[in-house]
Amino acid sequence: MVLAGQYQTVFMNGPGKLNSISKQDTKMTTVVTYGTFDLFHVGHVKLLRRLRELGDRLVVGLSTDEFNKVKGKKVIIPFKDRKEILLSCKYVDDVFEEHCWEQKREDLIREKADIFAIGDDWSGKFDDLEDIVRVLYLPRTKDISTTELKTVLRQLNEDKLSEIRNVTSHLLDLTRGL
Repeated sequence: MVLAGQYQTVFMNGPGKLNSISKQDTKMTTVVTYGTFDLFHVGHVKLLRRLRELGDRLVVGLSTDEFNKVKGKKVIIPFKDRKEILLSCKYVDDVFEEHCWEQKREDLIREKADIFAIGDDWSGKFDDLEDIVRVLYLPRTKDISTTELKTVLRQLNEDKLSEIRNVTSHLLDLTRGL
């Protein structure tokens, strides 16, 4: 039962596991998540909205450009711009730098996090943090991802380069015939 001054959020925590969190007005609930948030898109917005619905305060650990290199990711948008984009999102209250995998425990303690939530593509990877926070793995938004966007952009770029090569070759052939 949910009383006045309270509300309840329902979410999926793994396949077929329906869970809920009830929240009272008396205690502020802080949610922390991490990510790169490159090429900010509707999937990011939907994730951030779902995360914010879990609490009163949403804090994002944003992977630095250097850490993304360590992870084997090439970012398009630099860190300072990705941070500004996140801070402009109405669901996000604060952003801090993520420099390495190992900092999560310290971050969660510093931010006084109640919930650590991340996409279900990381399912099980952060269960060791359950001694200090509730760990949740949220489903990804279907049919949209930064990886897919980068693939499309790369293909468009390759198509343009191919077109330029063809035009250049054709122009060379024409000038040789003069």
